[in-house]
Amino acid sequence: MADLPSITNNPDVRYLGRVLGDVIRALGGERLFAATEAIRSASVERHRRGGPPVDHHLEALTLDETLDFVRGFMLFSMLANLAEDRQGVAAEEGADVAAALARLAREGVDKAAVAALLDHALVAPVLTAHPTEVRRKSMIDHRNRIAALMALRDRGIETTRDGDRVDEAIVRQVALLWETRVLRRERLYVADEVETALSYLRDVFLPVLPALYQRWDRAMGTRVPSFLRPGSWIGGDRDGNPFVTAESLRAALARAGETVLVHYLDQLHALGAELSISSELAPIDAAVAELAEKSGDMAESRSDEPYRRAISGIYARLAATHLALTGKPAPRPGTLTGEPYPDPAAFRADLLALAGPLAAMGAGLLASGGAIGRLIRAVEVFGFHLATLDMRQNSAVHERVVAELLKVAGVCDDYAALDEDQRVMLLRHELSSPRPLMSRYTDYSDETRAELAIVAAAAEAHRRYGPGCIRQYIVSMAKSVSDLLEVNLLLKEAGLYRPGAEPGAAIMAVPLFETIEDLEAAPAIMAEWFALPEIAAILATRGHQEVMIGYSDSNKDGGYLTSTWQLSKASTALKPVFEAAGVGMQLFHGRGGAVGRGGGSSFAAILAQPAGTVQGRIRITEQGEVIAGKYGTRESAATNLEAMASATLLASLEPPQLTSAEDETFARAMDALSDTAFHAYRDLVYGTEGFTTFFRQMTPIAEISGLKIGSRPASRTKSHRIEDLRAIPWVFSWAQARVMLPGWYGVGSAIAAFGDKALLAGMAEGWPLFAATLANMEMVLAKSDMGIAERYAGLVEDAALRKQVFGRIRDGWKRTHDGLLAITGQSRLLEKHPALESSIRLRLPYIEPLNLLQIELMKRHRAGERDERISEGILLSINAIATALRNSG
Repeated sequence: MADLPSITNNPDVRYLGRVLGDVIRALGGERLFAATEAIRSASVERHRRGGPPVDHHLEALTLDETLDFVRGFMLFSMLANLAEDRQGVAAEEGADVAAALARLAREGVDKAAVAALLDHALVAPVLTAHPTEVRRKSMIDHRNRIAALMALRDRGIETTRDGDRVDEAIVRQVALLWETRVLRRERLYVADEVETALSYLRDVFLPVLPALYQRWDRAMGTRVPSFLRPGSWIGGDRDGNPFVTAESLRAALARAGETVLVHYLDQLHALGAELSISSELAPIDAAVAELAEKSGDMAESRSDEPYRRAISGIYARLAATHLALTGKPAPRPGTLTGEPYPDPAAFRADLLALAGPLAAMGAGLLASGGAIGRLIRAVEVFGFHLATLDMRQNSAVHERVVAELLKVAGVCDDYAALDEDQRVMLLRHELSSPRPLMSRYTDYSDETRAELAIVAAAAEAHRRYGPGCIRQYIVSMAKSVSDLLEVNLLLKEAGLYRPGAEPGAAIMAVPLFETIEDLEAAPAIMAEWFALPEIAAILATRGHQEVMIGYSDSNKDGGYLTSTWQLSKASTALKPVFEAAGVGMQLFHGRGGAVGRGGGSSFAAILAQPAGTVQGRIRITEQGEVIAGKYGTRESAATNLEAMASATLLASLEPPQLTSAEDETFARAMDALSDTAFHAYRDLVYGTEGFTTFFRQMTPIAEISGLKIGSRPASRTKSHRIEDLRAIPWVFSWAQARVMLPGWYGVGSAIAAFGDKALLAGMAEGWPLFAATLANMEMVLAKSDMGIAERYAGLVEDAALRKQVFGRIRDGWKRTHDGLLAITGQSRLLEKHPALESSIRLRLPYIEPLNLLQIELMKRHRAGERDERISEGILLSINAIATALRNSG
């Protein structure tokens, strides 16, 4: 927009801002452009001079102009995000694998140690459908086209491949953004979420990961194992989502299989065009000749081209695999016929038969990197399933289903009445027997039939796509060993758990410890689990056990600092339990986008893990708006995946940074800080009469439900209690109101009560966990605004309640703000992080008017005005504020 050079030094932001201003003037009209500029200029000036929020000429807007204004500010934030993403996110030392190897070498860790780690390593970003992405996929697609065009502009290319001038094409895409409907009309279905995830896996992960592996091979000087592989929850996560069924599981896997097979077919087609090697000019390996002869390709034009003939046969077999697995013919069927491949390993073996001779030919001139090397790598990483799909369900559901199965089978009339020891004994007895519990001649409840159907669908998927398609079964709210045994009992009904002298489990039961109490109990539960002889036998074969730790519910339960510390303590306490059992530890971190749900830099978060807890194996959820932000383009995906890989190497192999004495001292300090913060947070959120009413009236929690951004409900039950509210809308609502309470409340009280401020300063300087905790909190504090929050508090009807609760929140923010500056030695927030400070300050003048408009529209809506434009304006403002704040959910 007009004077952007005065508020940012980023040339891309200035350029795209001018383009957007021109588009608004051309398509929205001069009056809208002038009004938008007046509001923007007034807001920028207010932020320059400070002082309380003002209304910035907002009252002059008509309802129609309000909608257009909100769209304009949202699009500016979206384009500013794009511009900043293009500057790269891997600024930390070691955030690429080559730099990590160099850093390790300086500390005496050689490549042999790295290779040994990678032999059993697993790094897995796991895409979930958690509803915090407010933008329609159409908006994201236009954004990505602009990013691609900006990349051409960077290289000085003036014309696209289609002949369009690049600058004109950028203007056209921004204009299309302006004319594209922002809000979804219909609530998302599971199938929609599956397709969205597939677009990232197909367009980004499939091409990016093989290319990254080529880079890592060069850095290591040898071919590294395929240790980084994507996962997904979408179509398998049914905790609180009644729309995820056996059918949605089948559909998700079928679409993923179809997607990856089409990719392989396309790559084979291109490879056939490339490998024109003639037997008249080059020696031909016997394995290649055999594949050529078996292919059935007798075309005279290719009689001297055995590689092409071999690829014709491989293509025919893969096309037959496509038909067998999807029930559909391949998009480009080909003229030959072949037997379907039984598994990805057989397909890979044929590709290796071609690649080996190429590598040996001409002293390596045709070495098997290139296209065939990338295809082989893709098959190793993605198989026939594309991404490993997790199953997830709440332990309470399993308990009810198992109770019904046992009762109908005449084994136990009242399973729920048994204590834990009795449950474990009964479940172990049933798991030792090959006899199924389910009878096809009996009617079961809808819930039981649905749960049995989904494990049957999982067994069918293993037969169809191979065991890589589903490896984990997450048990939400896991509180006991019986919660895990119940899953194995259900798996046994589908043949996925095998009893006997050598028991086996094709799918791993994974406990998710979510609340503070559950995290504290985790080591004891896992010790009991490992002590079971049948489990020990299974783990001896598998080699590792996964434990998932939840950031979101632990934060809602105990506050930011306590959640962070309890997660770290639980990880630390689990380590000796795993070591005593001789089992490798694999932690699955259930992080969200917002700091209140474990958000922040993945690189810093992995480096901050307790010593000895990463062990080369880590899985991390990628949720909502984070997926588009990190994996929206191939460039950003490569940067983020590389950062995740390098952080895992460093966290696993770097010598400990703290002495044992420092560990003990810092841990005692954190115990004290956490205890104070916990009680301050619990007293406000759960101990203050009327707090739930305050929260629901102050924030747009009720209005957020109208956004249609996910397929599952906002609450686990119909209750309005905070305990029953999902963590996502809890965090999202506080972000909209610019309070960000889940990301800082209670920390100020903890710092103020702690006597040794010099010790805290030392922890902030020398302990990665505390440094990352403070850095994330500092970002949240910088995005919050108590002046605007007070305007939202004005929506609370009871004046006494409003004054009491908001006063405590405002005082808590001030204590946290002052305490943070004191222990980090800064005079203002983000003083030591100028790039982040600039990024946030750029956005603040664009967020404030949106907040003020949202408050006014909410007042009118809650007063009973039913003009549809008011509702639309509220939803647009929620979308725009979330876009500007970025990691708000």
